[in-house]
Amino acid sequence: MSRWLTEAVPRGRVAAFRTLVYLFVAADLVVFTPWVRDRVDVPGNLYQPLFVGRVLPLPTPTATLVSVIFWALLLLALLAATGRAPRLLGWTVFALYLEWMIIAMSYGKVDHDRFALLVALAVLPTAGRARHGDPTRTEAGGWALRVTQISVVCTYFLAAWAKFRFGGLDWATGSVLAKAIIRRGTDLADLIAQVPHLLLVAQFGILAFELLSPLVFVLPERWRLATVGFFYSFHLVTIATITISFAPHLVAMTSFLPLEKVRPLVAVRRLLARRSTPDRRRLGSDPLSADTPPVPDPATP
Repeated sequence: MSRWLTEAVPRGRVAAFRTLVYLFVAADLVVFTPWVRDRVDVPGNLYQPLFVGRVLPLPTPTATLVSVIFWALLLLALLAATGRAPRLLGWTVFALYLEWMIIAMSYGKVDHDRFALLVALAVLPTAGRARHGDPTRTEAGGWALRVTQISVVCTYFLAAWAKFRFGGLDWATGSVLAKAIIRRGTDLADLIAQVPHLLLVAQFGILAFELLSPLVFVLPERWRLATVGFFYSFHLVTIATITISFAPHLVAMTSFLPLEKVRPLVAVRRLLARRSTPDRRRLGSDPLSADTPPVPDPATP
């Protein structure tokens, strides 16, 4: 079990995952959860902190507190994305983002799509230093990615458990998806809803998919990647039908992928180099260029 938990991975994969996670944290503040800053406009007695917020305990959010967390987290997340000071910046970003999420989720609805991302932020500081493109392997980085993967699968499996806990088989045989489509469905969802019994089949399929999700760990690598691709396709359909993105979860799920093979900056440099090479060649072959010696006048002796 310990060998499986600490299976070594390329440091380049850890570096790529770290950059992606911290860049998403910065984007999350300004794209997905800017509404957290509006929480301070409601009466303080509506703040009902989550269990972790009661245990610590954390103060009731104020305009000053939320603004400080927002700007500090935005700056530090961008710095952490560079890979510098991975432990210091990593732990700080985790603490600030945890408080940001506690504030966000302590006024009613709790989103479970952020569980795996929070776990990733908690374990990334333990991975140590890692550089993009570095092929050397690290067990510490492998442990961080494995724990994140486990949290991704737990999100699915525990979601199924919650469905059975609160709804039993009625969740699968009821009108859960129909209600979701009525509330926030797209035109595509309206078309799907017209197919007889399709929504019921989909509900049973969702339960089966969530309950069987742990099997991804026993599959060969090729089939594991295909299964992760299916996970992404499931969320693509969810976005296209009921506009639920699960963006933080999708970022955490990249822990399954060979991210060290995706190097966008290197690709951009190569593209620019390819574009500049023909220009230099044309310049060198131009008879009017400065590098071409002048052709002597035939009339000159």
